[in-house]
Amino acid sequence: MIDSLNGTVLHKEPGLVVIGCGGVGYACRVSLQTAAAVGTAGADAMLYTRLTVREDEIALYGFYDRGERLCFDQLTGVSGVGPKAALAILSDFTPDRFALAVAAGDYKAFTATKGIGAKTAQRIVLELKDKVAKTAASAGISQIPVMAAGGSMEEAMSALQVLGYSGTEVARVLANFDPSLPSSELIRLSLIEFGKNL
Repeated sequence: MIDSLNGTVLHKEPGLVVIGCGGVGYACRVSLQTAAAVGTAGADAMLYTRLTVREDEIALYGFYDRGERLCFDQLTGVSGVGPKAALAILSDFTPDRFALAVAAGDYKAFTATKGIGAKTAQRIVLELKDKVAKTAASAGISQIPVMAAGGSMEEAMSALQVLGYSGTEVARVLANFDPSLPSSELIRLSLIEFGKNL
């Protein structure tokens, strides 16, 4: 297994970076986020990788950090989501934003990615919600709110979504507050935060 590549950028284009290591050029398929994070041709670069072997293809995928690679692994573990769809999602989502969307149950956020329909997006949220909550801290992904069933956080999230805020926006704001506060206070504080961003 190739865990990472540390070398020189030989070629770069959207969706592809070639890293030269020990006289060999490794073509890595990458998200747009990783392509942007990697320097121009001639610059030193390190990519964490994932090698996939299929009947008709062997492909190497590159990631700018372990968090993005973890998100890729989680996405490709969802039935119906292949490596290309996973890279498309990671082109639109940072690991933090991905974790927030899944934790908040905001499947609609994923439908904005080209090629991801509502059913696939719902499956991603359903299959990954528990996994994301358990692995976010170990991967260096920032704190995400855990919505306990029937808790004040869940009530506040539902109320704010009824007001038109997306699950991802609400989760990001609620993460800043003490989950032991009553739902009415969480809603009040959240609306103040949303008001500051107008």
